[in-house]
Amino acid sequence: MLFHKLISTSLGIGYIGKGAGTVAAVACCICWYCAWAAGYQLIPSLIITIAITLLGIWSSNVVCKIWGKDPARVVIDEVAGMCISLLFVPVTIKYVLTALILFRFFDIAKPLFIRKLEKLPGGWGVMFDDVLAGIYANVILQTILWFKLF
Repeated sequence: MLFHKLISTSLGIGYIGKGAGTVAAVACCICWYCAWAAGYQLIPSLIITIAITLLGIWSSNVVCKIWGKDPARVVIDEVAGMCISLLFVPVTIKYVLTALILFRFFDIAKPLFIRKLEKLPGGWGVMFDDVLAGIYANVILQTILWFKLF
């Protein structure tokens, strides 16, 4: 059980309380930026993103049985969504910050079918609203890159 609590709370960030999702997303951005600065590239980033998402589904399924449906302590979904937001995007401060702002907007506002995904059972519902928020943020970032808006 300790393993699932550590994973689902992103090594304890979820215990912060209010704002833990934003803290987890910011921590993810910092880790992503530092990893790329240290030489990590696309394939490891893609593998890590998939692994975080799958571990998040599994651990969320386990902790939802004791903490209830979509508990606030679970922030691994924000980490997965943030990773998805950053895939295939140049790792510069301006793009990482833009990804963070876009992802948090979609995660909090929950437009365009995001809220419907929360109704999926267990870890699927916990994770997939943030996965879709990350996809939306990434699509907007790709559009910005395509049209060279900044």
